[in-house]
Amino acid sequence: MKNYLALLLFFISFALLAQTTITGTVTAGKLPVAGANVYLEGTYDGASTDAAGRFSFITTETGTQMLVVSSIGYDTHYEMGEVTYFQELKIVLQEAINSLSGVTLTAGSFEAGTESKAAALKPLDIVTTAGVAGDIGSALQTLPGTTTVSEDGRLFVRGGRAEETQVFIDGQRVFQPFMASTNNVPTRGRFSPFLFKGVSFSTGGYSAEYGQALSGVLLMNTTDLPDQEKTDISVMSVGAGLGHTEIWGNTSLSFNTSYINLSPYEALIPSTNGVRWNNPYESMAGEAVFRHKGERSMFKFYTGFNHANFDIDQEDINFEEYVNFRLKNNNLYLNANYKYFFENNWTVYAGASTAWDTNAITVVENDIETADTSLHLKLKASKEFSSRFKLNVGSEVFHTNYEEEFIANNGFDFTTGFDDLLWSGFAEADVFFSNNFALKLGARAEYSNLIEAWNVAPRASLAYKTGQDSQLSLAYGNYYQNPLTQFINYDATLDYERTAHYILNYQYAKNGKTFRVEGYYKDYDNLVKYDTREPQFNSNFSNLGNGYAAGLDVFYRDNKSIKNLDYWLSYSYLNTERDFLDFTEQATPNFANAHNFSAVGKYWVNDWRSQIGMSYSYGSGRPYDNPNTPEFYAEKTKDYHNLSLNWAYLIDQQKILFFSVNNVLGTNNIGNYQYANTPNAEGVYNRRAISPAADSFFFVGFFWTISSDKKSNQLDNL
Repeated sequence: MKNYLALLLFFISFALLAQTTITGTVTAGKLPVAGANVYLEGTYDGASTDAAGRFSFITTETGTQMLVVSSIGYDTHYEMGEVTYFQELKIVLQEAINSLSGVTLTAGSFEAGTESKAAALKPLDIVTTAGVAGDIGSALQTLPGTTTVSEDGRLFVRGGRAEETQVFIDGQRVFQPFMASTNNVPTRGRFSPFLFKGVSFSTGGYSAEYGQALSGVLLMNTTDLPDQEKTDISVMSVGAGLGHTEIWGNTSLSFNTSYINLSPYEALIPSTNGVRWNNPYESMAGEAVFRHKGERSMFKFYTGFNHANFDIDQEDINFEEYVNFRLKNNNLYLNANYKYFFENNWTVYAGASTAWDTNAITVVENDIETADTSLHLKLKASKEFSSRFKLNVGSEVFHTNYEEEFIANNGFDFTTGFDDLLWSGFAEADVFFSNNFALKLGARAEYSNLIEAWNVAPRASLAYKTGQDSQLSLAYGNYYQNPLTQFINYDATLDYERTAHYILNYQYAKNGKTFRVEGYYKDYDNLVKYDTREPQFNSNFSNLGNGYAAGLDVFYRDNKSIKNLDYWLSYSYLNTERDFLDFTEQATPNFANAHNFSAVGKYWVNDWRSQIGMSYSYGSGRPYDNPNTPEFYAEKTKDYHNLSLNWAYLIDQQKILFFSVNNVLGTNNIGNYQYANTPNAEGVYNRRAISPAADSFFFVGFFWTISSDKKSNQLDNL
C-alpha cells in the first residue's frame, strides 16, 4: 500500500512540475481591454481578461507555442515563443480598421456606384437629369469643379482645357471619348451609361496610377455580371436604339446600338445662331461588353464603334457668304482586361486598349484627312498585406501614331505627323494608422521617346475622420501631360506641360445627405505658347507659358428629408489666369468664369405614375478679348442661364414615355465673340456673337424593356 501511495505522489508532483502559469495584461493605448480572449493556438488552454485587462491561466503545453489575443474592434495579436517565458506579458492591441465606417481618401473625387460612400451620381441619375439627354459628360457638369462651355460640350475642370481631363474604362485609356464635331456645335460622349456600374470623377489630386492629365480623370467601370436578361427598345424624336443582355451562367454579353438623324427634327425646328444644315448630324453607333467570371478571376472585353457625318454652313465675320464645313468620322475602340485574385491577397491586372480614329474634313473646299492609331497596355499588381497597409504597383505603355494631310483647293499638299512611345511606372501605398487617420503615398515616372525626357510625379493624400459621419482630407500631387496633338504635330521638340495640385476637402454624409466643400490651388508651368493666331506649320512654339487656378467647390445632396424628392446643389468659385497659346500677357481664358451654380431636382408623383425633373445652370460672364480696346481679355459676355425640364411617365412596369425640354426660357446664351481679322474703314473691328448651334431642343422618347423578370420596374431607383 505504501508503494502505491508513493507512486501516486510521484505522478502528482510530476504533473505539477509540468504545468506553466501564463499571465499578462492587455491594453489599447493606456486603457485596459476587458473581455479579450487569450489562448494558446490549437489547445483549450486560455482565459478572458478582467476589468483591469489582466489574464492568467495554467497550461501543460511545453516548448514553442503561439499565444493568440483577440477582441472585437481590435486586430488579433500573436505572440510566439517558449511557453515558460509567457509571464507578465504586456500586450498592446491595435484598433481594427473598419472598411464600412473608417476614414476614406476622397479629396478631389466624386464617386458613383452602389459601393461608394461618397456617392454623387448613379448611372440612372445621368439619364433622368433634365437637359442632359443621357450624356455622361453633361451630367457631370452639374457637379462642382466644372465650367459649362455650352458651345463645346466637353468637360472643363477647374480652369483647365477640356483636353486636360482624361477618360478611362476599366482602367484603360479612352483616346477619343467624345464624338467628332466642329466649332460652336456641342459634342457628346460616345458611351451608354447603363453599361457601367459606377463612375468616379476626380477633379484633382488623383491616384499615381493615372497620368497624362493636368486637371482631372473620369473613371468608368463596366458592370461585372448583369442580374437579368433583357432587351431594351427605344424610339426617339432624333433616332432609335436597340440593346440586349444574354446570360450563360458566369458568362454574359450586353450590346447597345443606336441610330441618330437630326434631319426630321431640323426640318421641324430649324437651327438658328448663324448655322445652316445641308446634311444634319447623322450617326450610327454600337457598344458591346463580354464578361466571364471564373472562380478567382474576371475577364471583360468592351468595344465601341461610331460613324458620324454632317454638312453645315456657318456664319463667319471674315466672309460675306457662309463657310461650308463637312465631316466624316469613324472611330473603333477595343478594351480587354483580365483580373486574377490569388489566395495570398495578391491581385494581378492585365489590360489593353486600342483605338482607330479617322476624319475626312472639308473646309471651304480645302480637304484635311487625319488618322490616329493609339494603344495602351497596362500590368499592375496589388496586395492587401493587412487592413492597415495596401500596395498597388504597375507599369504601362502608351503608343500614338498620328498622320495629317492638308490638300488645298489650289493643289497645295502638306503632310505632318508624329509617332510617340511613352512608358510609365507607378507605385502607391494606402496606410491606415487607425479608423480615423489614413495616408495614401505614391509616385509616377514617365519617359517619352518623342520628348526624350523623364518626368517624376509624387502624389500624397491624407484623411482624418473628424466625427462619425465627417472627415477632412488633404491632397498634393504633380501632374504632367504631353503637348496636344495640334502642337507637337508641328514641333516635336516641345517639353511636357506641368501642374501641381493642392487640395483641402471636408465631407459630411448621413441619412441620405451629402455635404462637401473643397478648396484648391493649381500651379501651371511649361505651357505651350506660339506666335501666330492659330497653331500652324510656320509657328514658333515654346514651353514658356504658365498660370494658376484657385477656387472653392461646394456640393449638397439630399434624398431623404422630403418624401419622393431627390435634389442636389453645386457651386464653384474659380480664380484663374494663364499666359499660354497666343496670349500677349497673363489673363483669364475664355473657357473659364468666376461663378458656376447648378440645381437639380427629381420628384416622384405617385398618383401620376411620373417623375418630374428640373435642372438649372448658371454661369457668370466669360472673358473675351476685344481688339478695339487696349486691354487684353478685359471684357465679359453676359451671364449664362439654362432652365430645363423633363417628365418620365411609367406606362407599365417596363414601358416609359419620356419628355425633355432644354433651355425652356429660350435664353440666347453667348459664349464668345468672333472679331474680324482686319478693321473696317472706320478702324473698327466688326464682331459676331458665338452661341451654341443647338442650345434649345425638345426631346421625346419611348423606352421599352422586355425583361426576364416580369416585375422589373424601370423606375425602381428613381
